[in-house]
Amino acid sequence: MTQQYASSMQAVAIRVSRLMSDGSIATGPSASYVLTSDFISLSFTAEVSEGIDIETVGGDGTICAAYRGPDTLKRVNIELAICNPDPEASEILAGGTLLTDAGVTVGYAPPPVGVNGNPNGAAIEVWSRAIVAGKPDGTKPYWHWVLPYTIMAPSGDRTLENGQLATTFSGWGVGNEAFDEGPAGDWPFISDRAYQYARSATAPVGAHGYVTVPA
Repeated sequence: MTQQYASSMQAVAIRVSRLMSDGSIATGPSASYVLTSDFISLSFTAEVSEGIDIETVGGDGTICAAYRGPDTLKRVNIELAICNPDPEASEILAGGTLLTDAGVTVGYAPPPVGVNGNPNGAAIEVWSRAIVAGKPDGTKPYWHWVLPYTIMAPSGDRTLENGQLATTFSGWGVGNEAFDEGPAGDWPFISDRAYQYARSATAPVGAHGYVTVPA
C-alpha cells in the first residue's frame, strides 16, 4: 500500500487524562475528559540541550583535537488554549479544586500559590484532520497526536472585558511508556517519546465531557 502524505489541518478534538504516580492512566468515571468545539489550539516546541563542545589547542595555537557532541531533546514546551472556562478540563490538566453547588460543578479554583496541584501530571491527545488532495482522507481521516506525560499550569493574562476570555495553560512534556494504549485503547504504539503522532480512522468529534476509563 502506498503511503499517503496527508496534511494536518483543523484540530478537531482534545482528550486530557489523569495519570497515576507511575505514569499509567487513571481509571474511573472522571479519569478522562474530551473537548471538541471549545478547543482552540495546542502548540509544542522542542527544548534541546546542546552537545558538549570539546577543543584542544596545541602550543603553537592550532587546534589539534576537536569534537562536538550531539544535541539532545530534553522535553517539549507546551501551550494549550481552550475557548471557554472549563472547570473539569482545568482540574485534570493543572490540579486545583472543582467548585460545586448541589452536586453540580459551577466553577474552578487553581492550586494554592507555591503548590504543585498535579504532581502526577496529565496525558494530552489531540486529533486533527488528515487532508489528502484537498479533502479528508477516506480511510484514515485524522492525525492522532499524543503527549503522554505533561505538567501543566494555568498561564497567560486573564482579561475581563468586552470580549472573549480564553483559558490558557503552559507546561512541558516528556515520554511515558506507562501511557500504554491510552485511556480508550486506541494508541497501539510505545509512548516513550515526548510526543508522537499517527494516522487514525476515528476521533472523538462531537463529544464533550468526562469519559469513563475502565479498570
